[in-house]
Amino acid sequence: MSARLATGQIRSNNPRLERWLFIYAPLAFAMLFLVGPFYWMAITALKPDSELYDGAKSPLYVATPSLDHFRFIFEKTDFVTWTMNTMMVATLSTIIALAMGIPAGYALARLRFRGSELIGTAIFVTYLVPSSLLFIPMVEVMAQFHLDDSIWALVVVYPTFLVPFVTWLMSGYFRTIPTELEDCARIDGMTRFGAMLRIAIPLARPGILSAGIFAFTLSWNEFIYALTLVTASSERTIPVGVLVQLTRADFYFWGPLMAGALLGSIPVAIVYSFFVDQYASGLTAGAVKG
Repeated sequence: MSARLATGQIRSNNPRLERWLFIYAPLAFAMLFLVGPFYWMAITALKPDSELYDGAKSPLYVATPSLDHFRFIFEKTDFVTWTMNTMMVATLSTIIALAMGIPAGYALARLRFRGSELIGTAIFVTYLVPSSLLFIPMVEVMAQFHLDDSIWALVVVYPTFLVPFVTWLMSGYFRTIPTELEDCARIDGMTRFGAMLRIAIPLARPGILSAGIFAFTLSWNEFIYALTLVTASSERTIPVGVLVQLTRADFYFWGPLMAGALLGSIPVAIVYSFFVDQYASGLTAGAVKG
Protein backbone atom coordinates (compact mmCIF):
# COMPACT_ATOMS: atom_id res chain seq x y z
CA MET A 1 0.00 0.00 0.00
CA SER A 2 2.76 2.39 0.95
CA ALA A 3 4.62 1.52 -2.26
CA ARG A 4 1.52 2.39 -4.31
CA LEU A 5 1.14 5.69 -2.46
CA ALA A 6 4.81 6.45 -3.02
CA THR A 7 4.47 5.71 -6.71
CA GLY A 8 1.40 7.91 -6.91
CA GLN A 9 3.24 10.72 -5.16
CA ILE A 10 6.20 10.42 -7.51
CA ARG A 11 3.95 10.55 -10.55
CA SER A 12 1.90 13.44 -9.26
CA ASN A 13 5.01 15.40 -8.26
CA ASN A 14 6.84 14.78 -11.57
CA PRO A 15 4.35 15.15 -14.42
CA ARG A 16 7.08 16.41 -16.75
CA LEU A 17 9.26 13.36 -16.10
CA GLU A 18 6.24 11.10 -16.66
CA ARG A 19 5.51 12.75 -20.00
CA TRP A 20 9.11 12.32 -21.10
CA LEU A 21 9.26 8.67 -20.05
CA PHE A 22 5.89 7.50 -21.37
CA ILE A 23 5.17 9.88 -24.29
CA TYR A 24 8.13 11.75 -25.72
CA ALA A 25 10.79 9.04 -25.40
CA PRO A 26 8.67 6.30 -27.10
CA LEU A 27 7.62 8.76 -29.82
CA ALA A 28 11.23 9.80 -30.41
CA PHE A 29 12.30 6.15 -30.69
CA ALA A 30 9.43 5.39 -33.08
CA MET A 31 10.27 8.42 -35.25
CA LEU A 32 13.94 7.43 -35.34
CA PHE A 33 13.01 3.87 -36.29
CA LEU A 34 10.58 4.95 -39.04
CA VAL A 35 12.31 7.99 -40.49
CA GLY A 36 15.86 6.63 -40.20
CA PRO A 37 15.81 4.56 -43.44
CA PHE A 38 14.41 7.47 -45.46
CA TYR A 39 17.05 9.81 -44.03
CA TRP A 40 19.78 7.33 -44.90
CA MET A 41 18.45 6.96 -48.45
CA ALA A 42 18.27 10.74 -48.87
CA ILE A 43 21.79 11.52 -47.68
CA THR A 44 23.26 8.61 -49.70
CA ALA A 45 21.44 9.76 -52.84
CA LEU A 46 22.63 13.35 -52.37
CA LYS A 47 26.29 12.51 -51.78
CA PRO A 48 28.67 12.72 -54.74
CA ASP A 49 30.83 9.65 -55.35
CA SER A 50 33.91 11.45 -54.05
CA GLU A 51 32.21 11.82 -50.67
CA LEU A 52 30.19 8.61 -50.74
CA TYR A 53 33.22 6.30 -51.03
CA ASP A 54 35.51 8.33 -48.79
CA GLY A 55 35.87 6.56 -45.45
CA ALA A 56 37.04 9.76 -43.78
CA LYS A 57 33.70 11.46 -44.40
CA SER A 58 30.88 11.09 -41.89
CA PRO A 59 28.00 8.89 -43.16
CA LEU A 60 25.43 10.88 -41.16
CA TYR A 61 25.38 14.11 -43.18
CA VAL A 62 26.12 15.51 -46.62
CA ALA A 63 28.96 18.02 -46.94
CA THR A 64 28.41 18.94 -50.61
CA PRO A 65 24.95 17.85 -51.86
CA SER A 66 24.71 16.80 -55.49
CA LEU A 67 21.93 15.67 -57.83
CA ASP A 68 24.23 13.59 -60.03
CA HIS A 69 22.70 10.29 -58.91
CA PHE A 70 19.18 11.48 -59.71
CA ARG A 71 20.31 12.64 -63.15
CA PHE A 72 21.94 9.26 -63.67
CA ILE A 73 18.78 7.23 -63.08
CA PHE A 74 16.73 9.50 -65.35
CA GLU A 75 19.31 9.71 -68.15
CA LYS A 76 21.04 6.31 -68.04
CA THR A 77 18.21 4.01 -66.99
CA ASP A 78 14.54 3.40 -67.87
CA PHE A 79 13.33 4.72 -64.51
CA VAL A 80 10.46 6.74 -66.01
CA THR A 81 9.23 3.65 -67.88
CA TRP A 82 9.54 1.54 -64.73
CA THR A 83 7.51 4.10 -62.80
CA MET A 84 4.72 4.11 -65.40
CA ASN A 85 4.69 0.29 -65.47
CA THR A 86 4.54 0.09 -61.67
CA MET A 87 1.73 2.64 -61.47
CA MET A 88 -0.28 0.85 -64.13
CA VAL A 89 0.19 -2.61 -62.61
CA ALA A 90 -0.55 -1.44 -59.06
CA THR A 91 -3.65 0.53 -60.08
CA LEU A 92 -5.20 -2.19 -62.25
CA SER A 93 -4.41 -4.93 -59.74
CA THR A 94 -5.97 -2.91 -56.93
CA ILE A 95 -9.12 -2.23 -58.95
CA ILE A 96 -9.50 -5.93 -59.80
CA ALA A 97 -8.86 -6.96 -56.19
CA LEU A 98 -11.47 -4.51 -54.85
CA ALA A 99 -14.03 -5.46 -57.51
CA MET A 100 -13.75 -9.12 -56.53
CA GLY A 101 -12.90 -8.87 -52.84
CA ILE A 102 -15.65 -6.48 -51.71
CA PRO A 103 -18.60 -8.67 -52.83
CA ALA A 104 -16.81 -11.78 -51.57
CA GLY A 105 -16.18 -10.18 -48.19
CA TYR A 106 -19.82 -9.08 -47.97
CA ALA A 107 -21.00 -12.59 -48.79
CA LEU A 108 -18.83 -14.13 -46.08
CA ALA A 109 -19.98 -11.56 -43.52
CA ARG A 110 -23.71 -11.55 -44.29
CA LEU A 111 -24.78 -14.77 -46.01
CA ARG A 112 -25.23 -17.99 -44.08
CA PHE A 113 -24.62 -21.13 -46.10
CA ARG A 114 -23.04 -24.50 -45.57
CA GLY A 115 -19.26 -24.29 -45.52
CA SER A 116 -19.07 -20.50 -45.22
CA GLU A 117 -16.63 -20.65 -42.30
CA LEU A 118 -14.49 -23.21 -44.12
CA ILE A 119 -14.39 -21.00 -47.22
CA GLY A 120 -13.39 -17.99 -45.13
CA THR A 121 -10.58 -19.96 -43.52
CA ALA A 122 -9.44 -21.29 -46.89
CA ILE A 123 -9.30 -17.75 -48.31
CA PHE A 124 -7.20 -16.58 -45.39
CA VAL A 125 -4.85 -19.58 -45.69
CA THR A 126 -4.49 -18.89 -49.42
CA TYR A 127 -3.27 -15.39 -48.61
CA LEU A 128 -0.66 -16.85 -46.24
CA VAL A 129 0.93 -19.09 -48.87
CA PRO A 130 4.32 -17.49 -49.68
CA SER A 131 4.95 -16.34 -53.22
CA SER A 132 8.28 -18.18 -53.19
CA LEU A 133 6.30 -21.44 -53.49
CA LEU A 134 4.02 -20.22 -56.28
CA PHE A 135 6.17 -18.26 -58.71
CA ILE A 136 7.36 -21.36 -60.62
CA PRO A 137 3.85 -22.67 -61.45
CA MET A 138 2.78 -19.08 -62.15
CA VAL A 139 5.52 -18.79 -64.76
CA GLU A 140 4.19 -21.91 -66.46
CA VAL A 141 0.61 -20.63 -66.38
CA MET A 142 1.56 -17.25 -67.83
CA ALA A 143 3.54 -19.00 -70.58
CA GLN A 144 0.44 -21.02 -71.49
CA PHE A 145 -1.52 -17.76 -71.82
CA HIS A 146 1.34 -16.16 -73.80
CA LEU A 147 1.66 -13.40 -71.21
CA ASP A 148 5.22 -14.14 -70.15
CA ASP A 149 7.65 -11.20 -70.24
CA SER A 150 4.78 -8.71 -70.13
CA ILE A 151 3.41 -6.42 -67.45
CA TRP A 152 -0.02 -7.91 -68.17
CA ALA A 153 1.24 -11.09 -66.54
CA LEU A 154 1.65 -9.08 -63.32
CA VAL A 155 -1.85 -7.62 -63.67
CA VAL A 156 -3.20 -11.18 -63.87
CA VAL A 157 -1.03 -12.68 -61.12
CA TYR A 158 -1.16 -9.97 -58.46
CA PRO A 159 -4.91 -10.35 -57.78
CA THR A 160 -4.25 -13.99 -56.83
CA PHE A 161 -2.80 -12.78 -53.52
CA LEU A 162 -4.63 -9.43 -53.33
CA VAL A 163 -8.18 -10.81 -53.62
CA PRO A 164 -7.85 -13.16 -50.59
CA PHE A 165 -6.40 -10.31 -48.55
CA VAL A 166 -9.12 -7.82 -49.54
CA THR A 167 -11.83 -10.46 -48.98
CA TRP A 168 -10.57 -11.28 -45.51
CA LEU A 169 -10.20 -7.62 -44.53
CA MET A 170 -13.60 -6.58 -45.90
CA SER A 171 -15.46 -9.51 -44.35
CA GLY A 172 -14.20 -8.36 -40.95
CA TYR A 173 -15.21 -4.77 -41.65
CA PHE A 174 -18.70 -5.65 -42.90
CA ARG A 175 -19.30 -7.52 -39.63
CA THR A 176 -18.86 -4.21 -37.77
CA ILE A 177 -21.79 -2.65 -39.67
CA PRO A 178 -25.17 -3.28 -37.97
CA THR A 179 -27.31 -5.67 -39.98
CA GLU A 180 -30.47 -3.81 -38.89
CA LEU A 181 -29.76 -1.06 -41.42
CA GLU A 182 -29.89 -3.52 -44.32
CA ASP A 183 -32.87 -5.33 -42.81
CA CYS A 184 -34.85 -2.09 -42.76
CA ALA A 185 -33.94 -1.42 -46.37
CA ARG A 186 -35.05 -4.90 -47.40
CA ILE A 187 -38.35 -4.48 -45.53
CA ASP A 188 -38.92 -1.35 -47.62
CA GLY A 189 -38.58 -3.48 -50.76
CA MET A 190 -34.89 -3.32 -51.55
CA THR A 191 -33.15 -6.49 -52.71
CA ARG A 192 -30.10 -7.97 -51.02
CA PHE A 193 -27.90 -6.69 -53.85
CA GLY A 194 -29.44 -3.23 -53.62
CA ALA A 195 -28.92 -3.15 -49.85
CA MET A 196 -25.28 -4.04 -50.36
CA LEU A 197 -24.78 -1.27 -52.96
CA ARG A 198 -26.81 1.46 -51.24
CA ILE A 199 -26.28 0.72 -47.55
CA ALA A 200 -23.33 -1.56 -46.78
CA ILE A 201 -20.74 -0.36 -49.29
CA PRO A 202 -21.17 3.39 -48.55
CA LEU A 203 -20.84 2.68 -44.82
CA ALA A 204 -17.79 0.51 -45.49
CA ARG A 205 -15.96 3.25 -47.38
CA PRO A 206 -13.15 3.64 -44.78
CA GLY A 207 -12.57 -0.12 -44.81
CA ILE A 208 -12.58 -0.18 -48.62
CA LEU A 209 -10.06 2.66 -48.67
CA SER A 210 -7.83 0.82 -46.20
CA ALA A 211 -8.01 -2.38 -48.25
CA GLY A 212 -7.26 -0.43 -51.43
CA ILE A 213 -4.22 1.28 -49.92
CA PHE A 214 -2.89 -2.04 -48.64
CA ALA A 215 -3.46 -3.70 -52.02
CA PHE A 216 -1.82 -0.81 -53.86
CA THR A 217 1.20 -0.93 -51.55
CA LEU A 218 1.59 -4.70 -51.89
CA SER A 219 1.44 -4.41 -55.69
CA TRP A 220 3.86 -1.49 -55.78
CA ASN A 221 6.49 -3.25 -53.67
CA GLU A 222 6.11 -6.82 -54.99
CA PHE A 223 9.42 -8.28 -56.16
CA ILE A 224 9.47 -12.06 -56.76
CA TYR A 225 6.73 -12.26 -59.41
CA ALA A 226 8.01 -9.11 -61.11
CA LEU A 227 11.51 -10.59 -61.24
CA THR A 228 10.52 -14.00 -62.62
CA LEU A 229 7.69 -13.06 -64.97
CA VAL A 230 9.28 -10.01 -66.63
CA THR A 231 12.80 -9.84 -68.05
CA ALA A 232 12.68 -7.02 -70.61
CA SER A 233 13.83 -3.69 -69.18
CA SER A 234 10.94 -1.83 -70.82
CA GLU A 235 8.44 -4.06 -68.98
CA ARG A 236 10.00 -4.03 -65.52
CA THR A 237 8.68 -2.38 -62.38
CA ILE A 238 10.67 -0.14 -60.04
CA PRO A 239 11.74 -2.75 -57.44
CA VAL A 240 13.18 -5.05 -60.10
CA GLY A 241 14.49 -2.43 -62.52
CA VAL A 242 16.42 -0.49 -59.88
CA LEU A 243 18.05 -3.61 -58.46
CA VAL A 244 18.87 -5.35 -61.75
CA GLN A 245 20.20 -2.38 -63.68
CA LEU A 246 22.11 -0.73 -60.82
CA THR A 247 24.04 -3.75 -59.61
CA ARG A 248 26.97 -5.53 -61.24
CA ALA A 249 27.72 -8.89 -59.59
CA ASP A 250 28.82 -7.91 -56.07
CA PHE A 251 29.20 -4.19 -56.85
CA TYR A 252 26.33 -1.84 -56.02
CA PHE A 253 25.89 1.67 -57.38
CA TRP A 254 24.78 2.93 -53.99
CA GLY A 255 24.08 6.50 -55.00
CA PRO A 256 21.71 5.74 -57.92
CA LEU A 257 20.25 2.79 -55.95
CA MET A 258 19.28 5.03 -53.05
CA ALA A 259 18.01 7.72 -55.42
CA GLY A 260 15.78 5.19 -57.18
CA ALA A 261 14.57 3.73 -53.88
CA LEU A 262 13.78 7.20 -52.54
CA LEU A 263 11.86 8.25 -55.65
CA GLY A 264 10.09 4.89 -55.78
CA SER A 265 8.75 5.33 -52.25
CA ILE A 266 7.32 8.81 -52.87
CA PRO A 267 4.05 7.75 -54.64
CA VAL A 268 3.10 5.39 -51.81
CA ALA A 269 3.90 8.09 -49.24
CA ILE A 270 1.68 10.53 -51.16
CA VAL A 271 -1.21 8.04 -51.20
CA TYR A 272 -0.95 7.52 -47.44
CA SER A 273 -0.67 11.25 -46.71
CA PHE A 274 -3.84 12.08 -48.67
CA PHE A 275 -5.99 9.36 -47.10
CA VAL A 276 -4.43 8.98 -43.65
CA ASP A 277 -7.63 9.94 -41.73
CA GLN A 278 -9.88 7.51 -43.60
CA TYR A 279 -7.14 4.87 -43.47
CA ALA A 280 -6.82 5.12 -39.70
CA SER A 281 -10.60 5.02 -39.20
CA GLY A 282 -10.83 1.96 -41.41
CA LEU A 283 -8.22 0.13 -39.38
CA THR A 284 -9.74 0.99 -35.98
CA ALA A 285 -13.44 0.65 -36.86
CA GLY A 286 -13.61 -2.94 -35.70
CA ALA A 287 -12.57 -1.90 -32.21
CA VAL A 288 -15.19 0.82 -31.73
CA LYS A 289 -18.24 -0.42 -33.67
CA GLY A 290 -20.65 -3.26 -33.17
